[in-house]
Amino acid sequence: QIYPLYLPWEVRTRRALLICNIDFEHLSRRDGAEVDVQGMTKLLEGLGYVVDVHLNLSSEEMAMVMTDFADRKEHRTSDSTFLVFMSHGVRAGLCGTKSRDEATDILSLDTIYEKFNNQHCQALLGKPKVVIIQSCRGGKVGSVLVNDAADLSVPAPSSAHTTRVALEDDAICEVHLESDFATLHSSTPDTVSWRRSVTGSIFIQHLIEQFRNHAYNSDLEELFRKVQYSFGKFPRQLPSKERTTMPRKFYLFPGH
Repeated sequence: QIYPLYLPWEVRTRRALLICNIDFEHLSRRDGAEVDVQGMTKLLEGLGYVVDVHLNLSSEEMAMVMTDFADRKEHRTSDSTFLVFMSHGVRAGLCGTKSRDEATDILSLDTIYEKFNNQHCQALLGKPKVVIIQSCRGGKVGSVLVNDAADLSVPAPSSAHTTRVALEDDAICEVHLESDFATLHSSTPDTVSWRRSVTGSIFIQHLIEQFRNHAYNSDLEELFRKVQYSFGKFPRQLPSKERTTMPRKFYLFPGH
């Protein structure tokens, strides 16, 4: 139940995509985002990925960059990829550099999954695709005042009923259209994400710290949980794990 490594480190060609919008035609500049780019690039390179960095793109340009990245031949000899997006955002998606409001120049989050699903990116079929999104998702503050005596216990979710079907005809296998994704948003839906103008986004800072400290022995979902836990004393924001379709555990350094 662990994702396999197909090739040894020496010949493996891990690649990551990082898109960061800092300067906009109509929206405020995302001061401190340069620090996020540097930190995430260094982290991903340390994890064995060659990072393709793109700055200040419209929604159309972001889609084109994703298409080109999905077609890279290196994915055939890779075991995974990271897709990192940092921009202003709204509930529906990520703001391109020409965005004016919630309806103009917005990249739908669905586009990310369409570009890298098993129909459009078969080189990554069965391989982990980790999506990291740093953006606001609305204008609400993510905290609420509660009574000290309030019952804050949350019941554990019930296990989802799953079925397994294997169909094969003339050596063509039917597979899930979308699988092997794991997504961590910087905040919950409709709430803001916080960024310091000098040191960058709080979410990116926490993520880099947790990955550096624990990636050697923790699987990806445990790393995500540690990032969420690290926000315990910052109630204005809570990272949200969503659209995760990984049936196996993904270790960046298996065997350690």
